[in-house]
Amino acid sequence: MEKMQIHTRTLSNGLRIQAVEMPGTAVVTTLILAGAGSRYETIEVAGISHFLEHMFFKGAKKYSTPKAVAEAVDSFGGEFNAFTGKEYAGYYVKSGAQNLEKSLDVLSDMLLNSKFAPQEIDHERGVILEEMAMYLDMPTYQISWDFERLVFGDQPLGRDQIGTRELIKNVTQQQFQKYQKNLYSPDNLVITLAGAVDEKSIDLVEKFFEMPAWKKSHEPVKFDPMLGTRKFKIREKKTEQYHISFGVRALSERDENFPALKILSTILGGNMSSRMFQHVREQKGLCYSIRSSIDEYTDAGLLTTSAGVKLDDVLKSATAIRAEYDDLRENGFSDAELEKAKNYVLGKTDLLTEDTEAVAHYFGKNQLLYRDLESFEDWKNQISTVEKSAVENLAQKLLVPENFRFAGIGPKIDEEKLQQIIS
Repeated sequence: MEKMQIHTRTLSNGLRIQAVEMPGTAVVTTLILAGAGSRYETIEVAGISHFLEHMFFKGAKKYSTPKAVAEAVDSFGGEFNAFTGKEYAGYYVKSGAQNLEKSLDVLSDMLLNSKFAPQEIDHERGVILEEMAMYLDMPTYQISWDFERLVFGDQPLGRDQIGTRELIKNVTQQQFQKYQKNLYSPDNLVITLAGAVDEKSIDLVEKFFEMPAWKKSHEPVKFDPMLGTRKFKIREKKTEQYHISFGVRALSERDENFPALKILSTILGGNMSSRMFQHVREQKGLCYSIRSSIDEYTDAGLLTTSAGVKLDDVLKSATAIRAEYDDLRENGFSDAELEKAKNYVLGKTDLLTEDTEAVAHYFGKNQLLYRDLESFEDWKNQISTVEKSAVENLAQKLLVPENFRFAGIGPKIDEEKLQQIIS
């Protein structure tokens, strides 16, 4: 495959535009990222970032109703969605290259001209409350939020993006308008095109996103490492399977040892041949699903092993996961495991480069949060050069009993015995 080319332009108002040229595809993903995630919220407006994401779909100037917005994208077979994370929100259309102008037309109308009509706000309150109820009924979602709250404590990084019932029920049009003005400024937006585009495509973006210059007025709330002090969080719930997240606070995404953390996570439980899967699932038969993963932020991170286990085997499963952490910390791992983990991460990275949506997200995020153009080749080089000693040193630093945290969802368990296992 020919090498990607990336074309960039920063407008006089501060808006950053990127066109990532991917030879061999006829598809374009148009992605807008805004530095407007839940880390920008005070507790009084917790959830407004996510609610605002919904409201951008509810009608603007040209496409004045939710139906008109949907029909505009459906008319050319595009994929249309949005998401809200802790550090940014995103809006995208994925379409054939011939429909790039239509995609930009819809997205620009949404982001620049949304009305936030009071009647649409009222309609959406019930939708989001049902979304909240859905997550509460899905322990596989809720367990990750519970773990973040446990590790990070009561601060924006520890709160889930959906927010509070009070905000959902009471947020006003004026609050949405103020929040948009504070954070959806040109200097806090990045527009990335990825796929069948070239440098001239940036001219088209510039045409649709003519915006006056103003600067964002909010910064993300800084992470306070002293707020997450509890060892475990248990949510009692009648379930057919017990859900576990067992791990530690880890490194930020741009820490020099972050590539080593990726390798550590992969060795522990990143795939079906990993230690967790083979030992806890295959050999001991304690669970159906188990996986180790990392969550990365600009100033913090998580290394977590999540599993769905038999109701009678919660403590056995926690003991087995703890044993894998202890073994890797105390005895290290083989050269063959290191090589296998590297090749796995490199292979997964190659797969990402075939997906215009993944490519747009990769370059958009790097530009929004870090103002850099790190390429996939840069990342692969970092992975390829990770040394065994760096991974083992990281394991010895992170995987120690005082760092262990445990979140669980399911029927009542013996918390005193759990405390002994994770301490």
